Amino acid sequence: MEGTSVGHWCPFCPESLLLKRSNLVHQLCRYMPLYPTHMPLNPIQKGAVAILSAMGALLRPARADLVAAVGETTGDWVLPYIRDRMRRDPIGKRILAERPRVTDATIELCRVMPPGTFGAGYATFMGDRRFSADERPPVRFVDDEELAYVITRAREVHDFWHVLFDCHTNVFGELALKGLEFVQTGLPMTGLAVLGAQYRLKPVDRELLQRHYLPWALRAGSRCTDLMCIYYEQHFEDNLEDMRREHRIIPAPQPPQHLRFRGSKPPAKA
Repeated sequence: MEGTSVGHWCPFCPESLLLKRSNLVHQLCRYMPLYPTHMPLNPIQKGAVAILSAMGALLRPARADLVAAVGETTGDWVLPYIRDRMRRDPIGKRILAERPRVTDATIELCRVMPPGTFGAGYATFMGDRRFSADERPPVRFVDDEELAYVITRAREVHDFWHVLFDCHTNVFGELALKGLEFVQTGLPMTGLAVLGAQYRLKPVDRELLQRHYLPWALRAGSRCTDLMCIYYEQHFEDNLEDMRREHRIIPAPQPPQHLRFRGSKPPAKA
């Protein structure tokens, strides 16, 4: 057969050069930042960050940046599910559209709320522990701008959940709340935190966690409304107990007397 056969590839023809350019642009775009704090990684790099951050977080659970990195590099398949769930809910959809942020200015706003309100409870919780809403590390490793906001939102409303569930900031309270977060969100990091950190406890404390706090987390997380679809900022003036009833909140078990918060700042939060 004479001539060039159909489908013959010429590396110098315009179509070939255009395709090469398109592939190059595609490869470059894969690793371009999608938002100001984004750090694009290839799958191997992301896996390495996940493993090394998990090891570091187990050794030093107070390193919030390491804990955050684990959450971002292991939540790829869960975050779209949370986002889609929010899109199907009228309030969740509005949150995604308006993208409210929780900052130190939010705490200042809540300081003027009447006693007994959700806002006053949040301001007291943050003030007594000298926590800053601006201290949480920014999202870096999520390769989708909207999903980056979803995990940012989950991170920023964590302290609202402490208030709603009356969950202490000692090891039992934090691990119990992580268990509840796992039930609600399915984020692997929350489950890994519970599995890994509990083995740093003394046997008697581990038994207390497993017999009282984790069963509560399963029950409370399954019973309450979707915590990612609550527009918390619009409920600061609501009575705290009324808000708990509205969203079917079961407060956490009280910790042993010797482990209760006494007003000084606890160790840095994970």
